[in-house]
Amino acid sequence: MSVRIAMVAGETSGDLLASHLIRAIRQHLPDAEFFGIGGPKMQAEGFDVRWPCELLAVHGYVDAIKRYRELSGIRRELLAQIRHERPAAFIGVDAPDFNLWLEGKVRDAGMPSIHFVSPSIWAWRGGRIKRIARSVSHMLCLFPFEPELYERAGVPVSYVGHPLADVFPLHPDRDETRERLGIALERKVVAMLPGSRQSEVRNLADTYIATARLLLERDPALRFLVPLATRETRQIFDEALHRNEATELPIRMLFGHAVDAMTAADVVLVASGTASLEAALLKRPMVITYRIGKWQYRLMKRMAYLPWVGLPNILCNEGIVPELLQDDATPEKLADALEDLLQDAPRRAAVEARFMDLHLTLRQDTARRAAEAILPYLGASAG
Repeated sequence: MSVRIAMVAGETSGDLLASHLIRAIRQHLPDAEFFGIGGPKMQAEGFDVRWPCELLAVHGYVDAIKRYRELSGIRRELLAQIRHERPAAFIGVDAPDFNLWLEGKVRDAGMPSIHFVSPSIWAWRGGRIKRIARSVSHMLCLFPFEPELYERAGVPVSYVGHPLADVFPLHPDRDETRERLGIALERKVVAMLPGSRQSEVRNLADTYIATARLLLERDPALRFLVPLATRETRQIFDEALHRNEATELPIRMLFGHAVDAMTAADVVLVASGTASLEAALLKRPMVITYRIGKWQYRLMKRMAYLPWVGLPNILCNEGIVPELLQDDATPEKLADALEDLLQDAPRRAAVEARFMDLHLTLRQDTARRAAEAILPYLGASAG
């Protein structure tokens, strides 16, 4: 009989990560079968999608509360199927608020439960590690400082590296990217990434436009690239340009192409999140910013353990790049920070060198290492 594995992946990033893992497991177990909650990339690998992963995408606390009954019903139904079908293991890919409860129930039913992508217990809500210890048979971590936290709590753990580090080239081709985008090699370019969600773009669009205007007063030759993930976020930013009477500014909106925009840029202004890690892997000096609701910011700040919010600074364990958050995220302060980077070539070179070291640390062939950690729970070996 073939080995059967239940999986749950949340959102687009989890779908991609899980699809790579399925492929890596099948290199050892070609007849392995997978079912549960997933997306199109997992389905392309032969995954049996019982529910689509976009159902797990919630945006903020209010949306999570509104959809609690729906998501709880899906989770209970999947648990019933797992108990009935008795797969060799359950693998939860990210989505900790959904998966940890399910992993605990699966483990209590006598099946191993593996969680792929550690929750950010090192940033906030560290008390969750006790719940994790009760729920998971094995934790797979993307960052090198995470395993020690789990080892202290007695949780079996493996460091597998970050999948983006496997995908991104060590030496991005800036000249080729600029040629493809029609940007002169000698031109100074700032990439501005206001986030992928509509709320993020609404919070930052006006500030980004005002920042660009200030920088242009100091250097009229500057050009700006603004990649936007969806039609909705593009419309929000376009409305902000008209509202601020800024349609004549040299701001070029791109539909997607965030990696191209950052590769082509001299410096990047980026909303904190995965995009800041992408900028680091592309060796781009950056300024990290973010703005959310006041009460939510106060709550998260009170619960935070680290002096930084940006992944590049957290991973380097020092303030490699500036972070200007909330009330500090003013056009004046952002423009000053970006100009400092644009004018200081030795500093940019030092940042790029530090990010190269980070890239090498994170590049571990993640899918292969994750599969090798999982195989013993399936009664198989890494070979």
